[in-house]
Amino acid sequence: MLKTCFDELPVVAILRGVQPDEAIAIGEAVRAAGIRIIEVPLNSPDPFTSIRCMVDSLGDDCVIGAGTVLTVDDVRRVADAGGSIVVSPNTDADVITTSLDCGMTPMPGWASPTEAFTAIAAGARYLKLFPAGSYGVGHFVNVRAVLPADCKVIAVGGVGADDIADWRTQGIHGFGIGSDIYKAGRRASDVGDRAVKIVKALRATQQ
Repeated sequence: MLKTCFDELPVVAILRGVQPDEAIAIGEAVRAAGIRIIEVPLNSPDPFTSIRCMVDSLGDDCVIGAGTVLTVDDVRRVADAGGSIVVSPNTDADVITTSLDCGMTPMPGWASPTEAFTAIAAGARYLKLFPAGSYGVGHFVNVRAVLPADCKVIAVGGVGADDIADWRTQGIHGFGIGSDIYKAGRRASDVGDRAVKIVKALRATQQ
């Protein structure tokens, strides 16, 4: 289902700080806006419970998983919670291979070509340029030239609605959006409005 969701709208909504008792409402607001890939970073309160809540409620229509996944043990806990994507800020071959062994899709973070190709060698095909805002579009363009054609690069970190057009013009495949959609304590209605803004900005580049 990830490929379908990504092809339809290549945005991962990053819900850092979401609480289990609001996870379903926030997830539904994101889904209603058109975003069907959702990440709960593991430095959120009780993240595995939030993941399970959203999987049970939205899992038939959305791809739910975890972010800030740093260890093999955490990978297995994400799998136990029903997650399907494993997003990391770094490249760790063990995290990548364990994710694949558990039937999940890894999205490792990278900055240098060495990290990107380490991730690819371990089996990753969704590569998270992080922090994208620090490295910039030019960095992506220069590295993209040597990456395999079947790899999808996602810009994450310091990228929002106002930046989407520039990145898309240069060929970025997708985005991970955090604070432009959700911050801890933000109400579902506000989250939904912000998600709609992201979706409109991306749709404008698809026309």
